[in-house]
Amino acid sequence: MLEMRANLPPYSTGSQLAASTNAVADSNPPALHAHEPDRDANTNEVTVARLQARLVQVERLAAVGELTSTTTHEFNNLLMTILNYAKMGLRNKDDASREKAFTRILDAANRGAKITSTVLGLARNRSGDMEPTPLVPLIQDTLVLLEREMQKYRIAVETQFDEVPNVMAAGNQIQRLMLNLLTNARQAIGETGTIRIKVALEASSNMVVLTVRDTGAGIDEALLPKIFEPFFTTKSGPDESGKGGTGLGLSACKEIIDQHHGRIRVESTVGKGTAFIIRFPVLQ
Repeated sequence: MLEMRANLPPYSTGSQLAASTNAVADSNPPALHAHEPDRDANTNEVTVARLQARLVQVERLAAVGELTSTTTHEFNNLLMTILNYAKMGLRNKDDASREKAFTRILDAANRGAKITSTVLGLARNRSGDMEPTPLVPLIQDTLVLLEREMQKYRIAVETQFDEVPNVMAAGNQIQRLMLNLLTNARQAIGETGTIRIKVALEASSNMVVLTVRDTGAGIDEALLPKIFEPFFTTKSGPDESGKGGTGLGLSACKEIIDQHHGRIRVESTVGKGTAFIIRFPVLQ
């Protein structure tokens, strides 16, 4: 079992990662730079800040794009269900057929309303304000958006939700985190497998622990230190569902976890699967 603690800085660029790797060398710059004015350093800081802000925007757009892809496919399926059963109800005049058609139409409409409510929930807290938040309902709402997708790829989702305290969180950010983790897990599995989601209280550290474990391909040990780097990906591009391949999903996850003062650990075995274990401080 491979294990790694993800302590990379949020939105670190490749050059920043290289600098942290060669900390000893870079901590003693050549003497010829000693006379450079402070304004150069300030200019560099402003440039980095702007680049980081742009990267944040790119990640948010990527998340919106993936969410749009998910909901578009889902609503298309719901509309086809409504149309087909409406036609059946018109063709068949007997009460039994019409009752079946109306029932299916009602079920599809209710599911559409639930999806709409969930998507609107993602739009809340646009300012990023934190508030006392229960994790489990957010996870359940996210699973609503991905339910048909998991069914399509024959992936079983098993959940174990213990009763846990609230955490201080921005609900839409937690749902972005879950969408990214679950999409990665689904893609790692391919077809036919299991995703297990667990939420429990770790009394020793007074933290709520969220675990997302899949039975997918696993991650090679040499790649583990890179998985949270922006734009790093092993995928050739988005799959047929329109998701993945940007290299921004896991970097966004790391940034969200850092914003919530959380910690993440990754355990992976090639050929057996991967687990993302995230700890959030309990609301005091």
